[in-house]
Amino acid sequence: MENVVLTIHLILALLLVGVVLLQRSEGGGLGMGGGNSVMTGRGTTTALQKLTWLFAVCFIITSLTLTYFAAQGAGGGSVIDQIGADAPAPAEGEAPLGSDLLPPAPADAPLTPPAADAPATPPAAND
Repeated sequence: MENVVLTIHLILALLLVGVVLLQRSEGGGLGMGGGNSVMTGRGTTTALQKLTWLFAVCFIITSLTLTYFAAQGAGGGSVIDQIGADAPAPAEGEAPLGSDLLPPAPADAPLTPPAADAPATPPAAND
């Protein structure tokens, strides 16, 4: 049943695009062209406009129906529950990932950096 509704939905989408592209342009964006537009009044409703409304309503109905089918098939479990495997347990004693983002320091590196006013290299001894 879901495949039938999906097929009808795709056909309606193509028909809706085709009917919208067949309609006459009003000459400007947002109804600024005159004639049958939102800004100028009711005007006459053409057959293409009625067909557009029909396809749009049917498209929305099939969208809601597909959403209903998807919600029925989803269930409440996780993906791991659906495949029947047990979730891996976290290892005891290990720190969680992301707790220390710095790489380990080399063994001969000082524990703290030198102070800002200290010279970078030790001064040469004058003998």
